[in-house]
Amino acid sequence: MAPGGAERSRLAVPLGGAGAAGSARGSGPLVLRGHRSFLPHGAQYSYLWVLVMAVVYQAVYRRTASLFCRLHSTYVRKMRYLNELKEDDTLCRQAQNSGTFFLFHNLSPFLQKVGKKYLVPQLSAAGALDKSVIESELKGSFTDLRKALFIVDGKDSSLMASAQSLLRWHDSHQYCSKTGQPTQKNMAGSKRVCHASGITYYPQMSPVVITLVSDGSRCLLTRQPSFPKGMYTALSGFCDIGENVEEAVQREVAEEVGLEVESVWYSASQHWPFPSSSLMIACHSLVRAQEAEWALTSLKDLSS
Repeated sequence: MAPGGAERSRLAVPLGGAGAAGSARGSGPLVLRGHRSFLPHGAQYSYLWVLVMAVVYQAVYRRTASLFCRLHSTYVRKMRYLNELKEDDTLCRQAQNSGTFFLFHNLSPFLQKVGKKYLVPQLSAAGALDKSVIESELKGSFTDLRKALFIVDGKDSSLMASAQSLLRWHDSHQYCSKTGQPTQKNMAGSKRVCHASGITYYPQMSPVVITLVSDGSRCLLTRQPSFPKGMYTALSGFCDIGENVEEAVQREVAEEVGLEVESVWYSASQHWPFPSSSLMIACHSLVRAQEAEWALTSLKDLSS
């Protein structure tokens, strides 16, 4: 024990074989007590040099491994390539010449029915063709996106939704909101520029909260008069300017069903192309059971 009762730290250093330090204190491990070392002067420098080199090696290894993973990550390479396509018109033009595309007509994607499955054909660019010619030659049809999303593969449905949202955004942003002059899109369609004002417009999404309201034992679902009989949904609404997610959930629940939310927790998020590209932010919200019982007596089930 050190003076004052505090035990000094100990560091055991195994030594392989009997060296200068080993001969002085045997071939077992040497013990360094506190800030003092019992290693001979030359051995101290050797030990410190090995320690420094080990630290340097570990740092270099971690950096090299991280860089190697980033360079060889399929996802990272893909994201960087897509970003280059957005910024480089020449590279994007080259990709278009060798790429494949989904077909749309009036914002409706083209589908082919193969057996019991619906497929989204990816075709090479062929210029503008008549709708009836495409449907006849390719033996398919242009289908409303709301229906198409439920009958195609999940990977294709996500890509179709993104494509339609981008097409809709370009259709509604052909003119600058400041000057009224026409805007021009870049080759990738990732932005539109007004050369008169110098303003660049980028595609945007509107944040929407959708929440499953519960009192701990029951869930509250709602419906609209236009819904088919027996169809219900969770509460949802657009976020107002200045609101965070929790505040939007609390306001929507209060407005729609007259309940006060006690707690909110995030669940998941999803892009939704309706009405014009939304980011659906799903949450769970908890209300008091007594308050829910009182409020539900004033709500009418429109399905009856």
